[in-house]
Amino acid sequence: MNPARRCSRTACGRAAVATLTYVYSDQTAVLGPLSLHAEPHAYDLCGQHSERLSAPRGWEVLRLALDLTDKGPSNDDLLALADAVREAARPPEPAPPIHSADDPTRGTRRGHLRVLTTD
Repeated sequence: MNPARRCSRTACGRAAVATLTYVYSDQTAVLGPLSLHAEPHAYDLCGQHSERLSAPRGWEVLRLALDLTDKGPSNDDLLALADAVREAARPPEPAPPIHSADDPTRGTRRGHLRVLTTD
């Protein structure tokens, strides 16, 4: 259940749990699980309105299986999070030392500091 997406029915403030789309060419209303993204030509419905849905006369309502239980993050979500934490914790690779053989007065550069020789 996504608390940011609300039921599309007027004056209903409950959280959306299903998405309703119409296939006009087949005269079919399809009610399925909440889509990943809000679509402009689809309607998000709460549990109560999705159960009481009716279609116009002559239309067929196709109800896809709805799982109304909140299962939490999926395995893919957890693996992506673990990869992101590993990447952030990885120490940066050291820059290769820059040796200036052409100009002995400049010395050796290490990071942002320079070592000047007294020769």
